[in-house]
Amino acid sequence: MIGRPRRRVNSGFGRISRAVRRMGRAFGRIWRRSLQLRVVVSTLLLSLVVILILVFVLVSQITDRLLDVKLTAATEEVERARSAVERDLSSSDGNTSVENRLRQTRSLLTDRDVDTTDSSGTVGTFDTVLIVPGSGDGGGDSGVGPITEIPENLRNMVQGGQVAYQYTSIPTASGGREPALIVGTPTNASVPGLELYLVFPLTSEQNTVDLVRGTLVTGGVVLLGLLAAIAWLVSRQVVLPVRSASRIAVRFADGRLKERMPVRGEDDMARLAMSFNDMAESLSKQITHLEEFGGLQRQFTSDVSHELRTPLTTVRMASDVLYEGRDELDPVRKRSVELLDKELDRFETLLNELLEISRHDAGVAELAAERMDMAIPIDGALATVSHLAEETGTELVLDLPTEPVIAEIDPRRVERILRNLLANAIDHGERKPVTLTM
Repeated sequence: MIGRPRRRVNSGFGRISRAVRRMGRAFGRIWRRSLQLRVVVSTLLLSLVVILILVFVLVSQITDRLLDVKLTAATEEVERARSAVERDLSSSDGNTSVENRLRQTRSLLTDRDVDTTDSSGTVGTFDTVLIVPGSGDGGGDSGVGPITEIPENLRNMVQGGQVAYQYTSIPTASGGREPALIVGTPTNASVPGLELYLVFPLTSEQNTVDLVRGTLVTGGVVLLGLLAAIAWLVSRQVVLPVRSASRIAVRFADGRLKERMPVRGEDDMARLAMSFNDMAESLSKQITHLEEFGGLQRQFTSDVSHELRTPLTTVRMASDVLYEGRDELDPVRKRSVELLDKELDRFETLLNELLEISRHDAGVAELAAERMDMAIPIDGALATVSHLAEETGTELVLDLPTEPVIAEIDPRRVERILRNLLANAIDHGERKPVTLTM
């Protein structure tokens, strides 16, 4: 029963993980391919850092300014309250208990608008705490007001004869807590050791700071949106010509040599378009010249091949007559006739290769494939280059299988390839053995 829900939870996490990975890979591909996206995101990130720094600095300065003003007004109010406390206690009935006298003084201090409100109105509401050390039951402290909210560190400084202050938090009527400033001062009242503390709630200042922070954050979000739009538009002015150049370059590479970039204005993009067009024009001319040269070369190869075909046929006929009567000749002339026949075979082979190249360049070459033993083209290639190996003193080493190797090949082309490879190996092998392995 427990295993099934666990498997369903694991399956759900697996699907979420795969979806997140797919989204990450998709974003990575877009990030790598889109210059405009990288510009916009980079602009937003840098702008966000700047805005956060500005918000932090402004909020800190406004908060410090509000607290400085509050502290100055609170210090002045404490001085007025201390004078009022000393005056009220000196004029009160000495036969009344200390607690009642303190309570009456606290009530009078709270009710006197003149004594509780400064001319600038920055003090706001406050609560009064009067404490007499060691006058309570069992030698404890006595007093009126929220005595427990006064920090011990602040009391120690006041008992040392200093006018001191401390930022803290006090309970609210709803059960929560709010920031407050407590300013304390010793007195010279008729009650020995009397300490006066004024508790100033900082709710108004906190609301002001929250309002400023919210305004700055809202303005920052709006500014980020505007910066994103501006970055998108500005980067678009750069990216669109680049994309246009890319598309034109692709079409140019496909053979559309008349493609050119439009030139607008005199800025960097216009100079890029002019440079691209100059390059395209130069490449177009070079390609045209190469095509014309290639056509002339193909025509020359074809003409030479056909022009040599007629005299070669005549020479071949004469050579065949001599070759058939070679047995009637002396050994020197007989060897000469055999060499002539062999060289004519090579010359005819070279002429056929020229014709093949001409047909290949013209795009009319066909593959004459047939199934045969690979040893046949190998033997033909070896027979052609054997005299070259003898002249250079190069040993031809064969590593061929004893069984036939049947393949579907064009024997003429394969033989030509092998002959060229072997001839190059013999020419550049520095008389080292040349091994042919199949």
